[in-house]
Amino acid sequence: MKHESNPLGNPVKVLHLEDSDADHLLVKRALAGSQLHFSIARADDKQSLLASLMGQEFDIVLMDYRLPGFTAMDAWAELSKLSATPPCVIVSGAIGEAAAVAAIQSGITDYLHKDNLKELARVILRALKLHQSEKERQRTADALQESELRISELARHLQSSLEKERAAISREIHDEIGGALAAMKLDVAWMKRHSESSEILERVSAMQQMVGQALTATQRIMQNTRPAILDQGLAASVQWLTEAHSKRVGRRVLLNCRLENETALNDGARLTAYRVVQESLTNISKYAPEADVLIDIADGGDGLTVEVSDNGPGFEMTRLKKTAGFGLKGLSERAKNIGGWLDVSSTPGRGTSITLTLPLQHHLINPTALKNP
Repeated sequence: MKHESNPLGNPVKVLHLEDSDADHLLVKRALAGSQLHFSIARADDKQSLLASLMGQEFDIVLMDYRLPGFTAMDAWAELSKLSATPPCVIVSGAIGEAAAVAAIQSGITDYLHKDNLKELARVILRALKLHQSEKERQRTADALQESELRISELARHLQSSLEKERAAISREIHDEIGGALAAMKLDVAWMKRHSESSEILERVSAMQQMVGQALTATQRIMQNTRPAILDQGLAASVQWLTEAHSKRVGRRVLLNCRLENETALNDGARLTAYRVVQESLTNISKYAPEADVLIDIADGGDGLTVEVSDNGPGFEMTRLKKTAGFGLKGLSERAKNIGGWLDVSSTPGRGTSITLTLPLQHHLINPTALKNP
C-alpha cells in the first residue's frame, strides 16, 4: 500500500480527545499500523484538554463527538480561541448527517467513523495538507493586503507631492509670467494710446491681442495646476466652475450647496471635490454639451457628498471599463487614497451621474468642530 508523505516533514503531534480507553487504544494501533510517524497525547475532558493545549502545540486534534458533559463542538469552541488553531477531525461513532454537516460548516476539517480506522492516517494527512494550503492562502492574502497598503500609501505620497509641485508651479507662473504679462499689457496699452502711425497701431493691436490671449492661457494653466480660488472655499470655487461651464457651452448649471463645515474642510477634501466637479464638467462639455447640469454638494451626517448629474444621452455601464479615460480613473484613485469612493451611474437616454463620497471625520482641520445639522 502506497502512503502519502507527511506535509510537515516531522512526526505528527496528535492530541486525541477521547474518554474511552479502548477507543484510544484502537486509534493508537491504527496509526501504528500505518507508515505515519507520529506522537500522541490524550485528553478525556475539558480540563485535560485545556491543560494539554497550554502545555504544547499540536499538529492535529482527533475528537470523539460525545464525552461526559462535553462535545466535540465545545472542544472546537475552545480550540478556535487559539492564535494558531490546528486542524480537527471528529473520530466517533454515528453522529447523524445533520451533526456532521454542522461540524464541517463550523470549521472542523473532517469526520471519520470509528469503524473505518484503517483510513485514519490518510484522513490525517489530507487534513494536514488542507490546513497547510489554507495557511499558505492566508499568508498570500496577508502579503497582498500589505502590498496594496504600501501601494496606497505610495499613491497618497505621490499625489501629495504632485499637488505641492502643482502649487509651486502655479505660484511661479503667477509671480513671474503672470506679472510680466500684466506689465506688458499695460505697456502695450500705453504704446497704443501714444502712437499715431497706422502701421505701428496695427502691430500694437495685434500685440495687445496676443498678450491678452497669453494672460488667458496663463490663468487657465494656473487653475488647472492649483486653482487659487480654492482659497476662497469649496462653494466659491465650484460656483466659478459652473459659471465658466455655462459661458462655454451656453447651458444652465443648477448648483445646490449645503455645507455646514466648509471652513473646516482640509485641503485634500476640497481639492478632490473640486477636481470631481471640474472633470465632470469637462466630460459633459465633450460628450453632452447640450445637457443641463445639476450639482449637489452637502456635508450632512458623517460624509461629504458631491454629485454631478446631467440629462445628456448617457451610455451603457458595460462601456465604462472599456472606455473610461485616465480622468475618471485618476479621480477614483484620488478618492480611494483619502478614504472615499467615486460612483458613476448612467442610462442611455437618461443622463449620467458621478458621485463622490468622503468620510467627513477624516477630512476636517479640527474634527471636534464637526457640526451636525
